[in-house]
Amino acid sequence: MLAPTSTRARLAICAAPFVALLAVAAFVPLPFAIAQPGTTVNVLGTDEGKPVITLGGAESRRTTGQLRMTTIQATGPRVDVSLREVISGWFRTDRAVMPHDSVYPVGNSDKEVEAHNNAEMRKSQDAASEAALRYLHKSPDQVKVGLSLADIGGPSAGLLFTLGIIDKLDGDGRGGDLTGGRTIAGTGTIEPDGTVGAVGGVPLKTLAAKRDGATVFLVPRGECSDASANLPKGLRLVPVERLTDAVTSLKDLASGREDKIPTC
Repeated sequence: MLAPTSTRARLAICAAPFVALLAVAAFVPLPFAIAQPGTTVNVLGTDEGKPVITLGGAESRRTTGQLRMTTIQATGPRVDVSLREVISGWFRTDRAVMPHDSVYPVGNSDKEVEAHNNAEMRKSQDAASEAALRYLHKSPDQVKVGLSLADIGGPSAGLLFTLGIIDKLDGDGRGGDLTGGRTIAGTGTIEPDGTVGAVGGVPLKTLAAKRDGATVFLVPRGECSDASANLPKGLRLVPVERLTDAVTSLKDLASGREDKIPTC
């Protein structure tokens, strides 16, 4: 049923500003960043031709398997994100719409963001070295750890760095590899005392992990629900709260003690 002519006219007149507003909004920059699965790097291997982990004062084990740290890739701090891109991102499982300030909490320039991320990466590497040596009861005066990772910043590789150092120095403690020859991926910050902390973009990182061959994903326990959302088929989640949780679970996995491994 059509509305009377006068009513239709009023509706058309009222609708016109709304339609115009939507048209403008489609091109107005919004305070969001669009993220997608990023690169992964095997910390037991090399990155841009250089070993990720180097050891001084101790022999480095030859390892099998992989420990892959995961990343997300986001639009830059000065990149304008439109309403159209935000709506598209909401309906895609391989994209995430994130508040701009949660991705870039300091500064708006590429240099400021890069400096902040590099500082966070250095702190993460220092904490990883300390946590690994504490776990193995080794002195930093006797073992010098070097970590090198190009073009990646932030603290979320801490857990994987720590596990990589342990695997390079001690493996599973019985002559085998901590990975059990598998491709293990994961994420999580690390404190010198071994506490594992939460990170961002976990659902996207699980996609990156599966894409690059991982079958197991170590995730901070508090982010189990996020990691379970759109979890790729064939990727097993293992929650951790402390470094000891991760090491124990990997040893149990390598030894076939499936019933002892926690799940999300």
